[in-house]
Amino acid sequence: MRWTRRRLLRSGGYAGLGAALPIRVGRPGGIPDEGTMFRWIRTVYERGVRRPGYPADVWVERWIAGRFRRFGLERVRLEPVTALRWRPHRWSLRVTPADGPSTMVRCYPVPYAAPADGLELDLAAFDASAPAAVAGKASLYDLRLLRLPADLGLSAVAPERVVDPGGTLAGAEHVLPFGAELLSVMEPSIGAGAAAFIGALPGYPGDSHHYFVPYDAVRRPIPGVWISGSDGQWLRERLAAGLVRIRLTATATVDPVTTHNVVGELPGADDDLVIVGSHHDGPWSSAVEDASGIALVLAQAGYWASRPANERPHRLVFVLHAAHVAGFTGQLGFIAAHRTEIDRTVLEVHLEHAAREFTDRDGTIAPTGLPVPRWFFTSQVPALEAAVRSALVTERVHRSLILTPTALGERPPTDAAFYYSAGVPIVNFLAAPFYLFDRADTLDKVDRAGLVPLTRATVRVIEATRGVGPADWRA
Repeated sequence: MRWTRRRLLRSGGYAGLGAALPIRVGRPGGIPDEGTMFRWIRTVYERGVRRPGYPADVWVERWIAGRFRRFGLERVRLEPVTALRWRPHRWSLRVTPADGPSTMVRCYPVPYAAPADGLELDLAAFDASAPAAVAGKASLYDLRLLRLPADLGLSAVAPERVVDPGGTLAGAEHVLPFGAELLSVMEPSIGAGAAAFIGALPGYPGDSHHYFVPYDAVRRPIPGVWISGSDGQWLRERLAAGLVRIRLTATATVDPVTTHNVVGELPGADDDLVIVGSHHDGPWSSAVEDASGIALVLAQAGYWASRPANERPHRLVFVLHAAHVAGFTGQLGFIAAHRTEIDRTVLEVHLEHAAREFTDRDGTIAPTGLPVPRWFFTSQVPALEAAVRSALVTERVHRSLILTPTALGERPPTDAAFYYSAGVPIVNFLAAPFYLFDRADTLDKVDRAGLVPLTRATVRVIEATRGVGPADWRA
């Protein structure tokens, strides 16, 4: 049998050759260095809150396009997408318990929930075994973040899917930014007939109440606010003593706005495609979610733009999607508008969240000195999985798990979920720290030390597509 390059790729044998690929850092023709990438993140972060349609997000769209043009990308463009912009105006929660005076409780409005202006209601604690107790009242609902084994149990059953030579994942806990409800946080209370939602966050590290969930841009029929876990416990104690009355204000404007997917391209060895993507919006100023993803995509664009076209395995398309935190509108719009190109795509590489791990120490969050567990959702193609593992090992991208796309649900919980649904082979990097949708996502949360290794590993994965056609890995 003659072992051609393509046959070797299909067999998975080529993946180990990635270690020989020379990649320079911080020099002309190489990968941007850590300082450059972090400056990009800081530039984005310092513009302010980047929700879709906000001035900071509009500015960042044009800044990204400018970077693409400076790198020399072709067909740089802003593709319009219509999204729902949510802008809160006033919010407050006054509590009057039977056993004491009125008290103002710190709160933040639930995104896209119905408005309220001085709505007065009795409060009732939500109980799944007797949900009717909240009918016609304000439902005090506890949302607890999911806590999972950091290695998801893979160290024992599938060690080949774990890249963690220091053994830091085994026995450790990973606090996710979601509860078991995911985005359906208000639905139990709505279904029980509640007239308002008071979401408490017991056990939330740092005792925060600045929680931007849900972000699916679904307009729920009742108003709601988030409060801290400690304030939720205080309210439960007041309820145990007798009647509690609340006065709720949460006003906001929801209106359609035009935002943009930012796209640039580079010709390659053939006209099949590799798409490299992330999103440019975020729930707050959001250093990790997803200024870090912007920087990781820019680093890929800068590196591959410095290589001759014949050294790029395929045509490369770089996309920073719009409106991730408004129902994934940008991603859905891009796929719908580019169906022919999607069918010619060999691989979609998605880069989200270079994140440092923090833990709660006596009510204050502090760094552990480690990155958040790194998830790499990878299509179940032996050659592709082998290429990802080789890249992670070679570049020492530790604390990494190579997960199937459906490991945590019917599709990956990333901005690339719908590429997977469209049949495109994927490698999606994601870290999921508890602070992902919190105002606490600040510059100190960025995994600076991981920026260059993640970029180098991604270059190796893209290089592993050389000689692979759109149908090869789909089969």
